[in-house]
Amino acid sequence: MIASLALLVGLWTQKALKFDFTTLDGQAHRWNNSQGNWTVVNYFAEWCAPCLREIPELNHFYQQNKDKVNIFAISFDPLNNEQLLALQQKYNIQFPVIDSLNSMPWFRPPNALPTTYILDAEGKVQKQLKGEQSAKELIHTVNVLKGL
Repeated sequence: MIASLALLVGLWTQKALKFDFTTLDGQAHRWNNSQGNWTVVNYFAEWCAPCLREIPELNHFYQQNKDKVNIFAISFDPLNNEQLLALQQKYNIQFPVIDSLNSMPWFRPPNALPTTYILDAEGKVQKQLKGEQSAKELIHTVNVLKGL
């Protein structure tokens, strides 16, 4: 009985401590644990001019909605943390940049950039947006998907 209980506690602890990704600031996250917030995930690359043009809009979206909607950036190119940090600083990306992915249940690298995914509070993709996005378009899309 005690061994079974210990095994169950161990399995629960392992699952509870598992994370799906970390950001450059060292924070661990899970897609399905967003404290009730929806999430915006933006794929970008330094060589993608539209990606760089939309960064100020994404920063604006982040500053206006960071308490209501999570936003993360993912580099399309395989870069190490030092390279990602340099990009974040160079282009003044003010929202979290993902440095490592353990699991992304919906992961399929986009076939065009920039690509933005909108996930509901349970971590399920509700919409995929291709091309440059504005802060106004993003909040409108999130609100429509939420039924507001």
